[in-house]
Amino acid sequence: MMEEDARRWRTVAAGILLGLGFLVALGRLFHLQVLRAEELAQLAGRQYQKMLTVEGGRGAIFDRNGKILAITMEVPSVFGAPKYVADPQATAVRLSRVLKVDARQLEAKLKSERDFVWLQRHLVPERAEGLRGLSLDGIGVIPEGRRFYPKGVMLSHVLGFGDIDNQGLEGLERRYDAVLRGERGRLVVERDAFGGAVFPKGLNYVAPSPGKDLVLTIDEVIQYIAEQELAEAVTRTRAASGAVIVVEPKTGAILAMAVRPTFDPNEPKADPNLWRNRAISDAYEPGSTFKLVVAAAALEDKLVSPDEFIYGENGRYVVENTVVHDHHKNGWMTFAQVLQRSSNIGMIKVAQQLAPAKLAWYLNAFGFGQKTDVDLTGEQRGLTKELREWGRRTRASIAMGQEIGVTPLQLVMAVSAIANGGWLMRPYVVSEVRFSTGGIVARFEPVVRRHPISTKTAKTLTEIMRGAVLPGGTGTLGAVPGYDVAGKTGTAQKIDPLTGGYSVTRTVSSFVGFLPADDPKLAILVVVDEPRTEHWGGTVAAPVFQRIAAQAVRHLGIVPKTAQGQILAAR
Repeated sequence: MMEEDARRWRTVAAGILLGLGFLVALGRLFHLQVLRAEELAQLAGRQYQKMLTVEGGRGAIFDRNGKILAITMEVPSVFGAPKYVADPQATAVRLSRVLKVDARQLEAKLKSERDFVWLQRHLVPERAEGLRGLSLDGIGVIPEGRRFYPKGVMLSHVLGFGDIDNQGLEGLERRYDAVLRGERGRLVVERDAFGGAVFPKGLNYVAPSPGKDLVLTIDEVIQYIAEQELAEAVTRTRAASGAVIVVEPKTGAILAMAVRPTFDPNEPKADPNLWRNRAISDAYEPGSTFKLVVAAAALEDKLVSPDEFIYGENGRYVVENTVVHDHHKNGWMTFAQVLQRSSNIGMIKVAQQLAPAKLAWYLNAFGFGQKTDVDLTGEQRGLTKELREWGRRTRASIAMGQEIGVTPLQLVMAVSAIANGGWLMRPYVVSEVRFSTGGIVARFEPVVRRHPISTKTAKTLTEIMRGAVLPGGTGTLGAVPGYDVAGKTGTAQKIDPLTGGYSVTRTVSSFVGFLPADDPKLAILVVVDEPRTEHWGGTVAAPVFQRIAAQAVRHLGIVPKTAQGQILAAR
């Protein structure tokens, strides 16, 4: 009886243990096949698959009229799987004949321990065609996107460029890299038991998707005009460099931005110094064009009126033990004539009526010493002194455009504020972001930064500036027949690095203006750095302004004043 009970208990215990074992096994299976199913599937996939990424094509860049400025085209790239190349030397020799690459370099890549190696990327069409006739184990071709800039050097400093992996490095390509880059594609290859890559004949290839497109405010025609005229002026005067900016003064939209020297973004391997966008990155002492800012401040504070007389001291004036000269021996002249003749002495006398703190306020209000917030990379703030650092001569120096460094973009935007009635606008280059299918992602509208002067002051100063291009002014070569032009010349001496003083021969020649004066559509700045054959802004830069403006108004269909009168008479 006791033996029978013991046997029964052993049977029950065994059953319990078997049941527990079954429950444990069942729980383990549930854990692996349900709870960790996705994780383990990914792990298994990594063990027998390898994924290679392929960059998506970058979005296109268009001018305001839909002209293509940058586009990505699909080109073939050749790769190798070294473990599946039976004879690296023979394969390298055959490939070298087509790819025009040293066979020893190819052989070294095909002998590497890596699963995947690029042999040559972005092939030209004839080499890709030559590959089709070869049948080589372990060698394959897949499409990649390559960036092309159809206009060559035109607008290169604004557009910038990217690298072979489609990453933006300069200009808009860098600033809007996240927008322009497409989503990556993938190439899935299988692994063998030893971890090597197996490239099946039917590649598991998922094509990348394209990035979004940019529509610029740039007008390709006006950009071309600016580039050609600037290049001619820099060459003719044997200048070191130059820049031209064309802006819509009422909106801040940049229609053209040309820089010399330049580079070709299709082959940007030249001196990196050429990549610098001098229109936004280089600060210079503006000279007499800056008299407009001081004049605006004095007019706004009612310290002077256009017809108020100022004595020109016959061209020689002492300021804090320093002699200041005018190009002409001016006597009595109105304040309007002070600007039109670009009198240093007359403007210094006006600036001395402005309290230092007040003048500093206007410099800030017009945007100097701060970035314009343009949507480009590389912009600098310029150079302004803190008020506590001003010396006894600082106001006089600023009146002549010295002791301050401005970028070309800062200056043309300040003058645009005069043109548009007193509103300092934010400059911008990108007007829209679009899907490759055409739908709009984002649209950028004009932005007002501040209102440094009243509309009345802006109109008064505009009338004064009109006289600068008329007989008796310094900018007569900037006049555009049939249109009222408001402008100002500038000839700034540069600091001689050897003496620390102002150079007699090294200058920056400039002209800034807008037209039509009564309803400005264009504001244009021309800056020519260190011209050698001539030096005056009125003879170097003003003619460049004239030629750009005359062609631009015709392109935009802006009716001349004489034609407007004829139209009204006909009505």
